[in-house]
Amino acid sequence: MKLIKILFLSLLLTARAGEATAQTQSDSTSVKQDSITWNKELEGVEIKAQRQLIKQEIDRIGYDVQADGESKTQTVLDMLRKVPMVTVDGEDNITVKGNSNYKIYKNGHYDPNLSKNAKEVLKSMPASMVKRIEVITDPGAREDAEGVDAILNIVMMDGSKLDGITGVVSATYTSLNHPNLYTSLTGQMGKMLLSVDYGYGGMSSKETENSQVTERTFLESGNHLLAKSAGNNPGHIHYANLNASYDLDSLNLLSASFGGYFYKLNVQGDSQQSLSDASGLPIYSFSNHYWMPGYSHHSWNGRLDYEHRTRRKGERLTLSYMLALTRQHTDQENSYSDMVNTSFPYSSSLQTERERFTEHTFQADWLRPLGKGHQIEIGAKYIDRSNNSHNTQDFRGGLPATDNSFEHTTRVLAGYADYIYNTAKWSARAGLRYEYSYMRGSYPDGSNPTFSHRLNDWVPQASLKYQLTESQSLKLNYTTSINRPGISYLNPAVTTSPSVVHQGNPLLVSSHAQSLSLIYMYIGKRLTLQLAPSYRFSNGGIASIQTAQDDVRYLTYDNIQRYRRFGFEQYIQWRPFDGTTIVINNNLHYDHYENPNLGYRNFGWSDNYYANVTQKLPWKLQLYLSSYGKIGRSPSSVYYMQHSWFGYYISLQRSFLKDDRLTVRLGANAPFNKHWKMEAETVNGDYHDCQTSWNRAQSFSLSLTWRFGSLKASVKKTEHSIENDDVVGGITKGQ
Repeated sequence: MKLIKILFLSLLLTARAGEATAQTQSDSTSVKQDSITWNKELEGVEIKAQRQLIKQEIDRIGYDVQADGESKTQTVLDMLRKVPMVTVDGEDNITVKGNSNYKIYKNGHYDPNLSKNAKEVLKSMPASMVKRIEVITDPGAREDAEGVDAILNIVMMDGSKLDGITGVVSATYTSLNHPNLYTSLTGQMGKMLLSVDYGYGGMSSKETENSQVTERTFLESGNHLLAKSAGNNPGHIHYANLNASYDLDSLNLLSASFGGYFYKLNVQGDSQQSLSDASGLPIYSFSNHYWMPGYSHHSWNGRLDYEHRTRRKGERLTLSYMLALTRQHTDQENSYSDMVNTSFPYSSSLQTERERFTEHTFQADWLRPLGKGHQIEIGAKYIDRSNNSHNTQDFRGGLPATDNSFEHTTRVLAGYADYIYNTAKWSARAGLRYEYSYMRGSYPDGSNPTFSHRLNDWVPQASLKYQLTESQSLKLNYTTSINRPGISYLNPAVTTSPSVVHQGNPLLVSSHAQSLSLIYMYIGKRLTLQLAPSYRFSNGGIASIQTAQDDVRYLTYDNIQRYRRFGFEQYIQWRPFDGTTIVINNNLHYDHYENPNLGYRNFGWSDNYYANVTQKLPWKLQLYLSSYGKIGRSPSSVYYMQHSWFGYYISLQRSFLKDDRLTVRLGANAPFNKHWKMEAETVNGDYHDCQTSWNRAQSFSLSLTWRFGSLKASVKKTEHSIENDDVVGGITKGQ
């Protein structure tokens, strides 16, 4: 009888091994995975399966969240720390490929709410709800004109059966009086799947306190300015999403979503300024109390997608519509006191700003396989984008009040074609996109004449990948992107203060950036290594123009910037022992900015780094140690140079209840540093200065996450939809 049991178990394990191997092979098109080991014990059989966590394709790198055993007890933000080319610092700021110029998709299409509130949403969302995380390193012709260097795609868990209602509740509270709440529910009614989520985040005065000291020398006069400020910006944010999908039949899917966010801040503080001549004799001084009691921002978006699949495997047609609305209100008051020899004739000022953004987007995409290893995708897209702003400034007891209105319309008509080729050793992708843009600006008060621009842009893209061995690959890539100016850069309204005069430039046009990269990747059972040298360049980029006259700064924008970047990204994930994972993610780069009209240049080397150690401890405890920062002096424009900085984070967590449904985490951000010190300097222009700022760093946190129900399904969404990511300097980029 005992022998029969052993034989039965052996047959069962063999069958399971075959299923696991087949599933692993079907999940990968370029990397074969065979990492299943069997341990047989006298008292039974223990199965240990370790699927490969990372997979590289022609246009993306994927991280298999469900294959990571820690996904049951961690958040999506924790998982992001392990994804190649993604870094998350102790303040939960996310960068992709070394910078913040990226967008976030959910299930293959752009999610405005998630993109603009990534920190609040992802640090609350349990990783058990996510199937995989993809870094789309080289967006194809369908997306690559949209102004981003990379795309972060969050692929949610899917399935066709749902047992009742499933959900999650997560709450965090820090020693800086920062509450954070996230809740999500998913349910099924026949052929319809519904999900709703809501989140809240609060920011306290203690958490947001900051101070800054600026020492500036004006080159023309030799006068020296000393400015000090201290303030805080308490506030709160609410965000919510409703998603629904309905299976019309086996070939047709209809999905819809609606969501948005709202936040309000109470910015306030005090500053002091004094100007002295080259010999140190005082010229003037004053104090300023500022507050923004009416600063609010809200954004809403709705989307409707229809997807039709044909009888041909892999062929689909997607029709999409998206509406995006953004409104921003700003009221700022300044009250001046202790004025000595000041040249401005007013004692206070009130500035109001109202900005509105409305966007309609229609898109059609058709994907068709042409044969084994070949497929083509073509599509068209139309965007109708409207911006308008109304600015007023009232100088009490001095200058006359100003009232400015500006309207700007952009219409974009685009078409693209993308070809993809895949074999066991070679993969290739080539695409071309054409965009016709019409831009029109007008002044409702008739203060300036109406103007318009018509632009024609061709955007090529190409990638080539070769599988050297089962564990090694090499990929060469070329991409082009476009950035268009937003309302904040275009608005010609003049904003005046005693030391700064700011004005937008309505004549700005779009700019192009091109990049080349070579990526080597090694994926082993315990070690994953990626080395990626790259080169990025642009001419005629949108950049700030800074001048000074009579010891007052004047700021505007122009299509004048030349930019070059040489980068070398490195990623290491190493599991030296069972229960220990080490992740190192860093981006070494050389940046060169140039304004040829003014003859300014600014360049330098720096290294952005992130390192994390995860260690499993007895009693189901897990310890996390992280360090992050920047080494070197790096330029951020033709004028500014930023200095080195660093940070660190420690946390300990444990899960309870059946299936680890309750997770408790204790965290400490910079436990031995009360404040972070940041330094920057102005090295070109009509003035040179040094800026030093301090922000709250030290905090301790307690997080609770509870999963309930059965997480076997998520709301289905079409694989392709709409994403508009091309605007810079506008309220649509998030503030």
